[in-house]
Amino acid sequence: MRIAKGTAPSPSAGSALDRQRQNNFGRKPNVRVSRRNVLTSLSALGAAVPLTRAVAQTPTQGASKTYVLVHGAYGGGWIWRDVAAGLRQQGHRVWTPTQTGLGERSHLLSRQITVDTHIQDVASVIEMEDLHDVVLVGHSYGGMAVTGVADRMTDRIRQIVYLDALIPENGESAFSILPSGMADARRKTALDQGAGVALPVPGPDAFPIPAGPAKDWFMQRLRPHPIGTYESAMRLAKPAGAGLPVTYVAYTNPALASIEPSRQRARTKAGWNYRELAVPHDVEVPMPEKVVEVLAGVG
Repeated sequence: MRIAKGTAPSPSAGSALDRQRQNNFGRKPNVRVSRRNVLTSLSALGAAVPLTRAVAQTPTQGASKTYVLVHGAYGGGWIWRDVAAGLRQQGHRVWTPTQTGLGERSHLLSRQITVDTHIQDVASVIEMEDLHDVVLVGHSYGGMAVTGVADRMTDRIRQIVYLDALIPENGESAFSILPSGMADARRKTALDQGAGVALPVPGPDAFPIPAGPAKDWFMQRLRPHPIGTYESAMRLAKPAGAGLPVTYVAYTNPALASIEPSRQRARTKAGWNYRELAVPHDVEVPMPEKVVEVLAGVG
């Protein structure tokens, strides 16, 4: 039956529509549901809920740790890219600060940068991000900043990890803990090639990691290192390590000569966990999984 536009349906049309609705409403759906099917479905649903909850909670379980990774000379936070990714995949939180005058902050290079500047760089990240129970990691020259931060912020640090790193005591500078003659040679190079402001980036042969795309990526990002951070003395209220749990990992394939006095110092520290790993000094670039394994196993 056609109904003209703007005209109400006739009573007979309305009755027919009402009867159709009643018929549809009263009709039983053509689905057979047994008691067994209902119980099975409810049981499956109940089993699925805890599983979903467990998956969602995995990253926040007790094994999750907070890492602050501090790079060495010429580097930047970028150097930890693959290590940080590996730790985060395991549910850990990771920060990789870049110290002033290096990496993406190389435009700030100046003669006024000291070791205190670099200590403050790392301490500020811990403070501003409100980090506690930190696994504080320093590689190579990064041991200077790590030692200073642990001294100033002992209550926020869970453990220190030195990765083939310098270990200064109060009153010492990075230059003063290098092997004899090495400081004078570096000062001369900085004066001749770095305008007395920075240590120039050494050539590829100074970094004993395999040639290839990873090493090319690494070399392209290295920047001159502010010499003031090697000249300035540490000011510590406590012995290196600040009485905290410490793990020192010496890299021995090959063993970098500039770190040897610090390795010897680490061996004599009472209560420190000292171990050796047959990898090159900048292992985080060609074999980041080795560093991830070490760091995930501490604390």
